[in-house]
Amino acid sequence: QVQLVESGGGLVQSGGSLRLSCAASGRISSMGWFRQAPGEEREFVAAISWSGGMTSYAESVKGRFTISRDNAKNTVYLQMNSLKSEDTAVYYCAARTYTANSNRENEYRYWGQGTQVTVSS
Repeated sequence: QVQLVESGGGLVQSGGSLRLSCAASGRISSMGWFRQAPGEEREFVAAISWSGGMTSYAESVKGRFTISRDNAKNTVYLQMNSLKSEDTAVYYCAARTYTANSNRENEYRYWGQGTQVTVSS
């Protein structure tokens, strides 16, 4: 059974930065980050292939967020820069058993418990 544990969330001022981490136990392949704001549906943020060679981003975070991974540590990261109030959400790490990345929530089998990110204006 795969377990995902996110960390790194918190409160930050608009324009600031945070780095989220997701540590995985068990065998996983491609991974992604999703987020859910209050009263909104969960949405795709970023994804990375098993090798790290392919990444994809939601338009709303392109140029500001960077997803990366360290397979030796079985960990994926989300570096978030130039944060805006609209980035406030619970951020979830997700993993799938296929090597290619995906922006589709229903293609991810494993999910973390989420970490809160709050950006104050």
